[in-house]
Amino acid sequence: MRAVVYDKYSQDLSSLEVRELPMPKVGPGSVLIEVKAAGVNPVDWKVMAGYLDPLMDAYFPVIPGWDVAGVVTAVGFDTPEFQVGDEVMAYARKDVVQSGTFAQFVAVPAKAVAHKPAELSWEQAGGLPLAGGTAQRALDTLGDLSGKTLLVHGAAGGVGSLAVQLGVARGATVIGTASEKNFDFLRGLGAVPVAYGEGVVERVLDAAGSPVDAVADFVGGQLETTLAVLAQGGAHVSIADSGVVEHGGRYIWVRPDGEETARLGELFVQGKLKVEVAASFGLDAVAEAFELSQRGHVRGKLVIVP
Repeated sequence: MRAVVYDKYSQDLSSLEVRELPMPKVGPGSVLIEVKAAGVNPVDWKVMAGYLDPLMDAYFPVIPGWDVAGVVTAVGFDTPEFQVGDEVMAYARKDVVQSGTFAQFVAVPAKAVAHKPAELSWEQAGGLPLAGGTAQRALDTLGDLSGKTLLVHGAAGGVGSLAVQLGVARGATVIGTASEKNFDFLRGLGAVPVAYGEGVVERVLDAAGSPVDAVADFVGGQLETTLAVLAQGGAHVSIADSGVVEHGGRYIWVRPDGEETARLGELFVQGKLKVEVAASFGLDAVAEAFELSQRGHVRGKLVIVP
């Protein structure tokens, strides 16, 4: 099969190569997926740069990618919940860094896999699991949001735009920081947009009319702003800044969980969740996708289509 690989940790995106590799083995309790689309996430190039080496072992060559949508082509024994031909999606992170999703095929533990609703395109389904699961867990951490005001830092990004919609679906008034070019996009998702940068504290407080009840940070470096706008006793969470823990916040990652991914699919079918696909790339253009992701101004999701 064709797959994108790198042979060592590097920030040099030119070290990404497309190679022919053996087909993955399908162990007990796993499924082999023919990849139709795989979402790009900032963690992909951060792993490549070695930033997660203190947390996870890597076995080279590494195939990057933790999101996948595709068709089941084989199942391991004792995997009755899936059959060959099923259309599925998954957040496919494993315990070690090696066999990712930027390939024609990937083997994934069945517990991480969900059936893909027909209403989701391949690109939407490929970009949803990690970003949507992260947004979902972040808001779960904040507790009941009904009737409360939620501030989302980085509201137009892949995770932030999904968190905005989940917050609205949970009955929150959502304020989202973004560049002005994305204001109409955020209004379409149900958020009140405010520009980030100097003066953001005053703009958030003006938009909310009072300190906010909860804050979700999806970009990092926002702790000072969060503490300045958060009401006493309010809750806050970050996926990018562990320093929030020292100030009463939660720092989270999302775990692979097929049931949670299925929950996201149900919200899409119900019309409560949209997945914005910014651009799609072939395996030969993964470096271009990573470079675009690194700029930090992507609206929605970048997707690899093998």
